Amino acid sequence: MTEPALAMATRSTPSRDIEWLISCGLVPYEEAVRHMEARVAAIAAGEATECVWLLEHPPIYTAGTSADLAELLDPHRFPVFRTGRGGRFTYHGPGQRVAYVMLDLNKRGRDVRAHVGTLEDWLIAALARLGADGERHKDQVGIFTGGAKIASIGVRVRRWVTFHGASLNVSPDLEHFSGIVPCGLTVPVTSLEALGLATDMDHVDAVLRESFTARFNASVAP
Repeated sequence: MTEPALAMATRSTPSRDIEWLISCGLVPYEEAVRHMEARVAAIAAGEATECVWLLEHPPIYTAGTSADLAELLDPHRFPVFRTGRGGRFTYHGPGQRVAYVMLDLNKRGRDVRAHVGTLEDWLIAALARLGADGERHKDQVGIFTGGAKIASIGVRVRRWVTFHGASLNVSPDLEHFSGIVPCGLTVPVTSLEALGLATDMDHVDAVLRESFTARFNASVAP
């Protein structure tokens, strides 16, 4: 993982040997997927540590494995990428913190549903520290606040190593979501900025890391 996007990333390793990467600038989606796939293969082979990668993408729409083309309302607005993560159409762009979470479920229990639940717990805990009340909605993946969606989750697992992950709306242009039916839902989307909360990305990153460590380190099997 030494191509330009990661050469510009800051690196640190907290307890339990989970490496944290934070990329500056906008990372092209296809490049990010290549990096993830290479890291997942290395983790599965025992050649790399688990990893969380925080970044932003240029404006794009991505289609998960359950995407319905009828929910792509403006196919010419932004580039559209087919991807192997679960879920439907979603938007990524500047002001949205994307977290790619590459964890070894061989160590943490081979339960994808439990992994998604822990991702949700993590985002709810982080939002609480940021001043928002995050909540689950029955039969809907992601996190909501005040009836609007603020965070999305879409994961993939290969050889019991997870990748893709979550996205949190910090200060994106919410109008950009209008070109799709986000995640197949008719509820509005919101952001920390729209809620009048702090949008400093360094602060958001620090909160995400603190909340993650509390949730995911506890989930490592003895």
